[in-house]
Amino acid sequence: MRHFDFRWGGAVAALLAASADAQLLSQAPLKPVVTQTLQATKSATQKVLAAPQTLVPAVSNLVPKVTNQLTNIVGNTIGTVTTITSPLLKAPLSHPASVVTISSPTLAPTGGKAVAPLTRFSGVRLQPLAPAPTLTEASLANTRIQRLRMLIGGSGDRLDTDDLGRPIVRGQILLLDADPASLARLRRGGFRILADVADAELGFRRTTLAAPAGKSARDALREACADWPSLEADFDHVYEPAGGPLHPGGTLAASTSARTGTVIGMIDGGVASHPAIAGRILDQHGFAGPPAATGHGTSVASLMVGKQGRFSGAAAGASLLVADVYGPGREAGSANAIADALSWLAAKRVPVINVSLVGPPNQLIRRAIAAVQRKGIVVVAAVGNDGPASPPQFPASFPGVVSVTGVDRQGVALFESGNATHIDFAAPGTDLAAASQAGGYTSVRGTSFAAPLVAGRLAVVGSLQRLTAEALPGKGRIGRGIVCARCGIDPRLLAAR
Repeated sequence: MRHFDFRWGGAVAALLAASADAQLLSQAPLKPVVTQTLQATKSATQKVLAAPQTLVPAVSNLVPKVTNQLTNIVGNTIGTVTTITSPLLKAPLSHPASVVTISSPTLAPTGGKAVAPLTRFSGVRLQPLAPAPTLTEASLANTRIQRLRMLIGGSGDRLDTDDLGRPIVRGQILLLDADPASLARLRRGGFRILADVADAELGFRRTTLAAPAGKSARDALREACADWPSLEADFDHVYEPAGGPLHPGGTLAASTSARTGTVIGMIDGGVASHPAIAGRILDQHGFAGPPAATGHGTSVASLMVGKQGRFSGAAAGASLLVADVYGPGREAGSANAIADALSWLAAKRVPVINVSLVGPPNQLIRRAIAAVQRKGIVVVAAVGNDGPASPPQFPASFPGVVSVTGVDRQGVALFESGNATHIDFAAPGTDLAAASQAGGYTSVRGTSFAAPLVAGRLAVVGSLQRLTAEALPGKGRIGRGIVCARCGIDPRLLAAR
């Protein structure tokens, strides 16, 4: 048995890395609550004692990704082996990749907290002897709250929250079609105009205001709407990827002038250079600074237009226009940036736009999507991964948007699939190989990766009616059926990490 020396922060990283089939929520500094089940612990102990050759210590190279100390360890240690599972993994706790063992002779849990460093780790994949507990709606909700807090806390002073705790750009509000007289009154009240765009492509004017000195965006919006009730105003909300973190890194994919097949639009993070996508990117345009390669954007792009050996996207051979709304900053993805991206793609006259992002209802995004829909462009969006009891996610819940959930290999809706006011289609959302920004392939999970399969297939067949005709039945809330049911490539066939 090989051992690796590191402290509790590394233990969390190892736990996250041990799930090759799970989509991770974050690699930001973590302080997660880790739960423990007695039966799984007994199973782990038996496995280690009886068959040490089954140990898979292939996670040491990923240890440095998480550095914070782990707190709030709950449960009892049996002998020197502890099994821990975590809601930070987007995989059921019954999934064998969600179980690891800790060999910890110096572990001394006291009062629910570890008071001694963990000195040895060995990762093990186990099939529990009995069904393990599944993630509850409460744990999914807590994970969502944790994730948003980390996003806001990690942004410095760039982000704040609206009245419901959702991330917004600090100190700014948005106005739609504000008349000159109202703008003049707001300026006299201490507001500053940061941007004023008459968007010919979307057909309306949008103005970004800075709140008066000493006032939050929340107070500024309340004040503006109270004084001028006719104003159409909102926060500049921030939207997240719908299937795990962005994973910035890699070399940006080169653009090509050689258009092939249908052109599809994509609003996400930037796309990295990868053989499966080579020659498929017509342009990458940044709307939050210069475009920057991300793992999330690269995987989403490959599932739409990628082609390399056994790997094939839903619209393999099509071309892609990438609107990067994140750039180099994880705290980007604002409503303003997304509206700019929609305007740019509308001007390019793409037939389909994929948006694997989620966030709250926002008046600017609603107006922008309605504008591109009037041009005959179909917007496809993921429902997110915060469970059916989560608040409805947008843009998937806006009228006319093709809302996509994910299913497993048995055609069952994923347990973590998010809520939306409507579900139109499902597509494979787990056990999928997708291009990695580091080269090769990675295993992905989540509705972020189901949506591009639907978008790609829709671009190929050309209409929602044809897409509905080929959809297959499944189980759970899957809308009109499962699209592209055989599109997903088993990660094991491509040695996906």
